[in-house]
Amino acid sequence: MMQIGSTIPANNLQLFQARRASFKCSGSPLNPFNRPQVQAQNANPAVSNEVTKKHLSNLEKLLQKQPPDPEPFQKESSSRPSLENKAKGLLEALNLARVWPEMKAMEEMSPRHLNRLQRLLSKSPEYSPRNNLGNRWREYHGSRDWAGLLDPLDENLRREVVRYGEFIQAAYHCFHSDPATSANEAPWPRHVALPEKSYKVTKSLYATSSIGLPKWVDDVAPDLGWMTQRSSWIGYVAVCDDRSEIERMGRRDIVIALRGTATCLEWGENFRNLLVPMSGDIDSSDAQPKVECGFLSLFKTGGAHVESLAQSVVEEVQRLLEKYKGETLSITITGHSLGAALALLVGDELSTCSLNMPPVSVFSFGGPRVGNRGFANRLNAKNVKVLRIVNSQDIITRVPGMFVSEELDKQLRGSGASTVLNMLDNSMPWAYAHVGTELRVDTKMSPFLKPNADVACCHDLEAYLHLVDGFMASNCPFRANAKRSLWKLLNEQRSNVKRLYTSKAKALSLNMDRDIMPMSSCLPSPTS
Repeated sequence: MMQIGSTIPANNLQLFQARRASFKCSGSPLNPFNRPQVQAQNANPAVSNEVTKKHLSNLEKLLQKQPPDPEPFQKESSSRPSLENKAKGLLEALNLARVWPEMKAMEEMSPRHLNRLQRLLSKSPEYSPRNNLGNRWREYHGSRDWAGLLDPLDENLRREVVRYGEFIQAAYHCFHSDPATSANEAPWPRHVALPEKSYKVTKSLYATSSIGLPKWVDDVAPDLGWMTQRSSWIGYVAVCDDRSEIERMGRRDIVIALRGTATCLEWGENFRNLLVPMSGDIDSSDAQPKVECGFLSLFKTGGAHVESLAQSVVEEVQRLLEKYKGETLSITITGHSLGAALALLVGDELSTCSLNMPPVSVFSFGGPRVGNRGFANRLNAKNVKVLRIVNSQDIITRVPGMFVSEELDKQLRGSGASTVLNMLDNSMPWAYAHVGTELRVDTKMSPFLKPNADVACCHDLEAYLHLVDGFMASNCPFRANAKRSLWKLLNEQRSNVKRLYTSKAKALSLNMDRDIMPMSSCLPSPTS
């Protein structure tokens, strides 16, 4: 009960007290604040405080005997938000923090959460709305080195980065569906299942190794087959031919997609990591461009029935430039791992193959170092824009060369040691340097992947696209509304996915196995 007198205006208080002279209000024995006013005024403050402590102690014991049920509490707090702040202090005083983990677990197991997880694990395509790039397409293509678009990551750029990554996935899928290349006749045309129906493939690309395996390898392991072939299908050239997509992008886009290492000889070329001049001439200048011997070999070497990668890609791009002469064009080269390294060499080659060359950009995923600082300066001088998507846990992005981060190298050069470092760049056979602008993601930021995921997972292309889909900014957690399907990631990297999600995926496997909806050749892009 509360004191009635406290609610009456002062000018009417005496009249009211006279009328209630025969009425006496007694306070509750459990509430020290509702005692009669005269009693409160005459009470000893020390005694009052002691009584208050006693009542609060009794209240605490009473609440401890009846622990609150999380479900009704959650329901009440959602329906009456004004009580939440009032109850917060009491909950903290009663040390009821142990309730919250249970409530969090209940939220994760709620139908809403399971429906979202089921959707993420589904193979069903979920396509995202595409914004009109309009006059900003050059900015998204790297004209300003993606300044102001990376941290935080612009939603349109995220969509474009993932889209180009899916072109690489189509290259992987096409190669592994039929990896063999005949050494006795010219290869047949290949069908590439593109993720973009608005693009069409115009040319298949092959890479040939200049080295071969010893003859005894065939005697010891005669069934290796395509793993030992010198020439292998490595990618394709495609062009956008859909008028509505051309209007959305603001130009007609030519895409060159290159897969990563697959055959034994490609692995062998990867380990030929000495820097060699890009041309046959020996230049003594400090800025002489040099690249890795193995990468240059795969790029320049021709096969018995196939052209070199350098020759075939230049001829096809020149043909397309002539065909679409007068239109607004762009050239986008995208690759993963070995394909990312070759993409830089392709960009360098294409930048000077025509007088009126359209903008050339490279989107590389998990790419190793390719050349020295002279090669990086050469690409910059040719205005070839490079966006490197790098996973902090991917060791491939830190080789070949000295195991030194780009940040440390920049600090050393800014501290006055640039003259000595420039001399080492020209004389040392492993003085590698990265090229372009970096978009850095991290496996540890994903709520689905284990923080100690293995090397293969950290370098996996689907893992890269998963991380880009969830990246918002370097100081922000994983994007809560990321919608890229986890189906492929779970099937290829199950041992690196957290047990919580593998167990839930097992519980939902009935829906996954019986999913009868058609699946596209590559997973759809995320929504922004």
